[in-house]
Amino acid sequence: MTTTPLDYTAAGVDYSKIDPLKLLAQKAARDTSGNLAHHQVSEIAATRGESAYVMDIGGTLIASITECLGTKALLADAVRPLTGKTHYDSIAQDTIAMAVNDLITVGATPLSVHAYWSAGGSEWFDDADRMHDLVQGWQRACDTCKVSWGGGETPALAGVVEAGRIDLAASSVGVIPSRDRLTLGDKLQAGDAIVLLASSGIHANGVSLARKLVERLPQGYATPIGDGRLYGEALLDPTILYVPVTEALFAAGIVPHYCANITGHGWRKIMRHPAALTYRFHTVPPVPPVLAFVQQHAAIDDVEAYGSLNMGAGFALFVAAEQAEQVAAIARQAGVEAWVAGTVESGPKQVVIEPLGVTYSEGDLHLRA
Repeated sequence: MTTTPLDYTAAGVDYSKIDPLKLLAQKAARDTSGNLAHHQVSEIAATRGESAYVMDIGGTLIASITECLGTKALLADAVRPLTGKTHYDSIAQDTIAMAVNDLITVGATPLSVHAYWSAGGSEWFDDADRMHDLVQGWQRACDTCKVSWGGGETPALAGVVEAGRIDLAASSVGVIPSRDRLTLGDKLQAGDAIVLLASSGIHANGVSLARKLVERLPQGYATPIGDGRLYGEALLDPTILYVPVTEALFAAGIVPHYCANITGHGWRKIMRHPAALTYRFHTVPPVPPVLAFVQQHAAIDDVEAYGSLNMGAGFALFVAAEQAEQVAAIARQAGVEAWVAGTVESGPKQVVIEPLGVTYSEGDLHLRA
């Protein structure tokens, strides 16, 4: 029996419709930058289109970011009857990771996090176990990243958010101690090495596809996967916090030439830098069992899988070739597996994954206005 491929668009997420809004917003946002002059503040213009925005406030560089969890809270609620756990401690970490893992791409040290927990009604907060796990997980993730939880907002938005549901988001502010720490790709060049940091699984991108796939599984989230765990349980492994890795690199005097947080758009994000360069990979990390399961049962090929999911690589560091092995070793010492996986070359803007025979070209990614 032939199974129709279940791609990201079929799961309700069509970047060809979403990305034009991002580009339109970027153009309007850029026109507001002159307002900073009224406060004797200036922007670092090159951060527009990057994962975090940077301002120069009297010589101090401040980075900021806002991100949301997406639909992973729906997973936690669906899997809870199977495991007896709320899993909100895990998705609290996911939410913070979405913000701080973007913030560090520009060379920032995160300082604070604010929470946005928008529920479909006041009754959501009646579940003491769920609230306890959310708060404890949020605090633990802050402690891992050495950031202060500055506060937040907990609106009850009946009619906007579905009853019994919650929308989780986080904002983060960080400092870049000096312009030498800015990681905007001005030093990125042919000959640099690409070090990939391991993911823990699906993280929080591709969850809509993973949830849609349940419709094809007779046992649903209770379906066993390759590592013997339940599909739903494995999907809820929290996103890795990469802050300890970048902080360890800075402590060792290593500043990456560029960084990419591999989230939506999968490995296509690796060519986020505006320059025309080729990113050639000779090594791919092992695919986490839950992502191998998604690819198999969604019947998607490597082009679709690696273009939408992290497939085992959650973060990319572009570094001087002579520093690559040291960078990988420092990451491992910080508790994150790493591989010196590829090189930057002169040539057209593209990502070439040689072991898979997969290539993404410039036209496959539209993130900059």
